[in-house]
Amino acid sequence: GTAADPFIQGPERGFRDRIEADALATRLNEAGNLHVAQISPFGHRHAARQFLAGFNEVHNTGKGGIESAEEVQPLVENWLKANAAKDDWYLHINYWDVHTPYRVPKDYPCPFEDDPIPGWLTQEVLAKHQQHPGPHGSRELGMFTDAINCFYPRELGELKTMEDLRDWINGYDTAIRYVDDHVGQIVQQLKDAGVYEETVIIITADHGENQGELGLYGEHGTADGITCRIPMIVTGPGVTPGQVDDGLHYQIDLAPTLAEWLQIEAPASWDGSSYLSTLQSGEDTGREFLVLSQCAHVCQRAVRFEDYIYIRTYHDGYHLFPKEMLFNLKTDPHEQDNLAETNPELCNRALRYLSEWHDAMMANSDTGVDPLWTVMQEGGPFHARGHLKDFVERLETTGRGDAVPELKRRHPREFA
Repeated sequence: GTAADPFIQGPERGFRDRIEADALATRLNEAGNLHVAQISPFGHRHAARQFLAGFNEVHNTGKGGIESAEEVQPLVENWLKANAAKDDWYLHINYWDVHTPYRVPKDYPCPFEDDPIPGWLTQEVLAKHQQHPGPHGSRELGMFTDAINCFYPRELGELKTMEDLRDWINGYDTAIRYVDDHVGQIVQQLKDAGVYEETVIIITADHGENQGELGLYGEHGTADGITCRIPMIVTGPGVTPGQVDDGLHYQIDLAPTLAEWLQIEAPASWDGSSYLSTLQSGEDTGREFLVLSQCAHVCQRAVRFEDYIYIRTYHDGYHLFPKEMLFNLKTDPHEQDNLAETNPELCNRALRYLSEWHDAMMANSDTGVDPLWTVMQEGGPFHARGHLKDFVERLETTGRGDAVPELKRRHPREFA
């Protein structure tokens, strides 16, 4: 909806708008003197033109995120052949294999066939998940359907047995290994060009992937600790090797970190803060708390602090989540034991953090409008909107009709 579009700058917009002027790629290029290139269909996939801002080169791999690594890699190899030995470049590469549908070619062998599935995913847990009423659960891996996609043989439609669950987890793990192999090819190409030791490599992602947490499989549809915890692996000159940073950082902290590293000025519009000293010396630069949001599948805000994550639900995306959830991610990383009812003091502290954050966001907002409430007023999260009537019929025919009265109570407008 409206909240997905970049803000219109208004009368003060100059020859270029603020999105272009303040983009990370623009700053790296104009202030850091780097040639910036991108190999990714992401901007095309999401009609996110701001994602393209500032790049000297944009190579769209053409399939809107459905391409597999072996289709991306020839562009990467050709670009590195032409440019790796040069100085002062920045290359952004996008692999999609770890995102559903798990599209790794079938002839790529699964290295995990004999490995057990994660110990917390028991028969009892799967049976509970099979009664889950929400989309993208074990009964509807295709969001609202159990249809099998014949183009992606690793992509199941439903988890009926523990063997299905093993195959599903293997599909995800194989996708990670497949991308690892292609990253390894990049490393080898940099070594062959004689520039590996002077190149910074950053591996990260746009989201995590629930594999049973909160009853969801192969999805990133909540503001929980699994969806919002993304990989961040950094290696290169000046980075202390082997260290693990347990501090709390936002994804937007990467941009000012790169700016400080290159000794360029960060625009005033950037909200992040640099953690360069953590990379270089192990100094703790973590934040006291983070506020996380989800508005595509559900509408939730979460507060990540100490060992905990507090999740507040405004629209449940038909999962029947309680209003408040609290999990200890240190002792319960897969979010099985909701502590909210027995720990009101921790919930109240999280709500205070949320209130402080919200006040600051609104005070510095260009519009004075909270985008979460824009989504709510426009009919709720995109991936849930308009599906409930048909989904209720499926719930009733698959033995989960007991959830229907509560769904109708929570979402009366869907049945108006």
